[in-house]
Amino acid sequence: MPILMSNNQFKQLNLNKSDALTFYPPKGLFKIVYQALILPNLPEPFHYFNFISLIGQPRIPICYNASAITTTAIDTATVLVSSSVATVGHLKSYSAKEQCQLDMDQYQFLDVDHIQADFPDYYFTRTDEELSCQLKVRLCGNIENHSALQWGVADYWYAACRCEGEIIYKKQKYQIEAKGVLKHARAIYFPFIAFHFFTYQIIQVSPDLQIILSELRNQWNNIVFSRIEIQTEETTILYEQEVVLDITRVYPKVKTPNGREMYLPRELVWQYQQNGEIIFQLHAKSRGDYKFGLAAGYVGSFHYQLQWKEKHYQGSGYCEYIDCRPLHWQEKSKNEQIIDQIAHFQPYLCKK
Repeated sequence: MPILMSNNQFKQLNLNKSDALTFYPPKGLFKIVYQALILPNLPEPFHYFNFISLIGQPRIPICYNASAITTTAIDTATVLVSSSVATVGHLKSYSAKEQCQLDMDQYQFLDVDHIQADFPDYYFTRTDEELSCQLKVRLCGNIENHSALQWGVADYWYAACRCEGEIIYKKQKYQIEAKGVLKHARAIYFPFIAFHFFTYQIIQVSPDLQIILSELRNQWNNIVFSRIEIQTEETTILYEQEVVLDITRVYPKVKTPNGREMYLPRELVWQYQQNGEIIFQLHAKSRGDYKFGLAAGYVGSFHYQLQWKEKHYQGSGYCEYIDCRPLHWQEKSKNEQIIDQIAHFQPYLCKK
């Protein structure tokens, strides 16, 4: 999964558009390769759909899924294909050397998962008795690039996209046409980095309005970044200061397949203020459809109510959530819960 930072290096990398979303296989120093298609707002019964592959397991707590390792961490490839419907085989694990064919612009994972890039079109296919798909994706927005870390050790590219095709769930076919996000990232197999909390959320408010919300924290609960990115057909608006994420209710504690205890959000609020005035406020309520398999965490969907610049919206959104922090950062004391009831005074406001 990509780790966003605020510095855009697209021009510094001298990448043209066809280079920017070329799905390079692992090569040279870049041992870790990630790509994803996310459709955040589909009709019932799906609500959302993702197709995410990760080749190699980086030494970052939020990325490391020990339960998926087949041979070694660097040789493990995982493919997560999920939606809101009930599935058990959404995450599949492969040996990159023995079970995958990884070529320029084409990845084949046994005879199950296939990803092909032919800029500006991309093709995602899964053949499975439970949940299958045949999807064609075309870019429809500007390609954005952020360096995941300094010194050029990782890169991350993403763009809004339009997807059409077929999803087959338990032998029933559904034709879909939707907008979403297409992403690709690569990184070197760097030493341990203490990133312990990550959430990435998308809402497709309308065909021409997409909002991406993300936050990253370290093991001491310090915020590395917290951002709200609003994309329209005309422009991109980015909020990075005075952004507050508040997890107001959680589900009972779960234990992941990796043996880690984690609280998943039942309700959460994103807020951005400017000069003391609330400009952006999103209330989200989970559907409870979380599935493990996004690196060391979960994916799911939610209902939302949004107020932005005095306009109101509602709909369905997509959520990635990984919390590997020690439990004392996940569990709030009674005093902190009381503070939560006071408007605009949240523990998450403690940024330095």
